Amino acid sequence: MYSIPLADDLGSQLLHGIISWQFLQFVVSFLTIFGFIMTSAVILILWERKFMGWMQDRYGPIHTGPWGLLQTAADVGKLLLKEDIHVANADKATFLLAPSVFLAPVVAAFAVMPFSPYIGIPGSALATGIIYYVAMSSIDVVGVVMAGWGSNNKYAIIGGLRSASQMISYELPLVLSLVGVVILTSVLAGHPGYPGQDGIGTISLREIMDFQNIWHKTGIGILDFIFEGFTPWAWFFLVQPLMLVIYYTCGLAETNRSPFDLPEAESELVAGYATEYSGLRWALFYLGEYGNMAIVSAVASYLFLGGFSGPGVAYLTGLNSLWWGFVGNILGLVYFILKIYLLCSVFIWVRTTLPRLRADQLMQFAWLILIPVTLGNIVVTALLYLVAVQALGLPILAFLIIVGVVNWAAFFGFVWIVGRVTVSSTRKAMAPAIRAQRRAATLPATPLREGGAGQAPQLPQHAGVASGQK
Repeated sequence: MYSIPLADDLGSQLLHGIISWQFLQFVVSFLTIFGFIMTSAVILILWERKFMGWMQDRYGPIHTGPWGLLQTAADVGKLLLKEDIHVANADKATFLLAPSVFLAPVVAAFAVMPFSPYIGIPGSALATGIIYYVAMSSIDVVGVVMAGWGSNNKYAIIGGLRSASQMISYELPLVLSLVGVVILTSVLAGHPGYPGQDGIGTISLREIMDFQNIWHKTGIGILDFIFEGFTPWAWFFLVQPLMLVIYYTCGLAETNRSPFDLPEAESELVAGYATEYSGLRWALFYLGEYGNMAIVSAVASYLFLGGFSGPGVAYLTGLNSLWWGFVGNILGLVYFILKIYLLCSVFIWVRTTLPRLRADQLMQFAWLILIPVTLGNIVVTALLYLVAVQALGLPILAFLIIVGVVNWAAFFGFVWIVGRVTVSSTRKAMAPAIRAQRRAATLPATPLREGGAGQAPQLPQHAGVASGQK
């Protein structure tokens, strides 16, 4: 016989679950993550305008609020109050749902990213964190295509198709650039001080962060306080710098940021797939763009820059004290957000510095340069492990140093090759204009109508006014 639980038992179980530490952790983490997503766009837009103004030797916003700090708040109020205009002959359901489909993966992607040892949704240490992130980042293109198709506008659908081809193309090198990090975790797993089983790596963001912050306690208080859980000399950025650059480049393309902002190129006087949107729905696309910037920067922080690690975080949270644990989590939150905004500043720096690519340059860069380079990095890293560790029996530290030296050399070679290819492709594209200019320079000067060759025509004198007289 099956017994039916009483209502009192169900109520007590529900009450016990609500007042549990795990439920409190969920509430705190959800409010922190959701609040960060909602406010990061406003903060980043203000910082972008100030930062670009400083780089271009001009003022940014200065009128609204002290030092112009309330300008983006005024912009938000304007967008909320603007009329939501719908296109008459648009696919209404697709048109209205597109902004939500574009923004939803941004919110969902942060579910696997703890902001500190405590501020993380329970279960956020997902064993398939990288796969989950890649899956979420692939859904953005659906919202973009829906926006272009539902707008019933030729410019909008061209922008949507551009974005689809761009995001799909750069998704491949983005994923391949992360494989080198997974290989490093496979090599380090099971060795003294490192987590995991021998030879079995991880694709969990939190575990990859732990692989970069290994510290053996020395008993010296100040050293343990600073370096416990914070070892920047072991960050994967030092071993795989080229992959960080390629990942970040693909992140620029995935977020449609300059110089990869062809889907909404300002030179066409339209906003690409968002041409027909206004008010709050247009703001959702803007919020999604800056949210994607934060996601790309957060993942780069976890995989290459040690995540939320920093001086004092692991030491304070390991004291098993409520107060010091709270302070340690606040420190971790501050370190993580500072790393995100520092990397987002690189987005702004690139936008201020580089011109927009042409469509052919954009696609060639992904398929002919980035994908071969990332595949070559995977092969070279694996071969170095087989030769250095398996064949020669060198220690893991020697292997990491060798891989780092090779990768730094490849990084500088990559920068040199990209510079040469850019100059070559630009000259090829400009060749017809250059030839026409040279032909015009070699042609004899055409005589003017009333003067000789190269002489200005004589203007008729005004009646009653002699030459040289006023």
